[in-house]
Amino acid sequence: MLILFDHGTPRGIARELQNHTVKLAKEEGWDTLSNGELLAAAENAGFDVLLTNDQGIAYQQNLSNRKIAVVILGNGQWPLIKPMLDEVIVALEAARPGSFIVVEIPD
Repeated sequence: MLILFDHGTPRGIARELQNHTVKLAKEEGWDTLSNGELLAAAENAGFDVLLTNDQGIAYQQNLSNRKIAVVILGNGQWPLIKPMLDEVIVALEAARPGSFIVVEIPD
């Protein structure tokens, strides 16, 4: 699976995704794109999933005609995400084109 990390997504998650290819939006030169532009660029580049902590994206974007899935982290802080890595991995592997999945991260 080809996964794009949005800006603000902790890189520590990538260490747990060794069976997948992870790229950063910044590495792709997409760190200044808006959500719609970022989704289009990622989709055109063949990404399967966008991993983000932007909780507003589900309300701003319609994925019904998209080939990409979006997994949203309920919090972007690595110390809070780290104990929830299993749930993040399950969400990434369950993601299907045109879907949003939210992983709740307790404070």
